[in-house]
Amino acid sequence: MVGAIKSEIKNLTCVECPMGCSLKVTVEDGKAVSVEGNNCPRGKAYGENEVVCPRRTLTTSLRTDKGKMVAVKTDRPIKKSEIFEVMEKINGVKVATPVKIGDIIIEKVSEDINLVASSNVE
Repeated sequence: MVGAIKSEIKNLTCVECPMGCSLKVTVEDGKAVSVEGNNCPRGKAYGENEVVCPRRTLTTSLRTDKGKMVAVKTDRPIKKSEIFEVMEKINGVKVATPVKIGDIIIEKVSEDINLVASSNVE
């Protein structure tokens, strides 16, 4: 069968809002061609992205130079496949105090995505 389209259905639960819609995403040749079950446009976009290139916001904690912990996160979602690579980059990093929410801890930790502080530490 030359040129046959490979089609499959992916069932997902949307996590874009508290409604948790049950999505049915039709994928053909690695591309989302339809999304059913979403109650808002965010669910449609989530379903399309999740089957092609899932992304997550990475959150973790780093030690400061004074031994306290500071919460950090990526300022935008990164590719799910890059999470362990990014964690290797940031493991062992000590953050200079003081730290304010929004301070860039590591610039361009992945692509053009920064690791930022999500808590204050004096």
